[in-house]
Amino acid sequence: MQAQGITPETAITVRGVNKVFNAGTEEEVIALKDIDLAVQSGEFISLIGPSGCGKSTLLRLIGELTTPTSGELKVKGKDPHQARMDRDYGMVFQAATLYDWRTVSKNVQLPLEIMGYSAQERKTRAQEMLEMVELGKFGNHYPWQLSGGMQQRVSIARALAFSPSLLLMDEPFGALDEFTRERMNLELLRIWDTTKITVVFVTHSIAEAVFLSTRVVVMSPRPGRITQEIAIDLPYPRNFETRELPRYFELVTQVRELLREAHEF
Repeated sequence: MQAQGITPETAITVRGVNKVFNAGTEEEVIALKDIDLAVQSGEFISLIGPSGCGKSTLLRLIGELTTPTSGELKVKGKDPHQARMDRDYGMVFQAATLYDWRTVSKNVQLPLEIMGYSAQERKTRAQEMLEMVELGKFGNHYPWQLSGGMQQRVSIARALAFSPSLLLMDEPFGALDEFTRERMNLELLRIWDTTKITVVFVTHSIAEAVFLSTRVVVMSPRPGRITQEIAIDLPYPRNFETRELPRYFELVTQVRELLREAHEF
């Protein structure tokens, strides 16, 4: 929570952003249209909408994995390319994308190797990150020796190894079973609370979006537009009991109705 009288820093600003693939051809696809979004530092924002609505495209624009056709996008007041060069964000995808021939510790160390950290600095930082995701004893294991949930925790540890201020997550728990997914939700909230990092999270799960977020952003079918934003006023810390609260069910219903309305947008 922000202290009274203090204005939070804007982490991401999106103004009038459009994204068109294959422009001017028969295969032209308008993926995003007139996107406006502001994310404050320390927020946990979930993007939710039907398949193909542009959630992942918007995330990739923020992370400079693709570029907007028009409009303005700033990350910490900088264009996404400069933000990437400044190591302002880490990314986690649905697949953990770990290297099977590298140990867990060596996987976490990879971005630090690229950035020129010393061997001792890399080892120390990787161990700190593994401890944070409760895998401190697994540094010498290999990814194929871990469960899917454990692999995603390694992926999160790697994304946080160089202390970014922003974490971009594209359906990171979509391939996990429901029980593991719920445990990973709790783990992510614990990490978010520990690091105070800003999170932008893509999901298809209404329940997950409501449970995790400070704010849920609802998107329409393609061309993707932001149709509604809803503040999630559930108290922190959140736990398994949170999902039993009447207010939780009210918010899930509200987001579901907004998604239904978005289909008619």
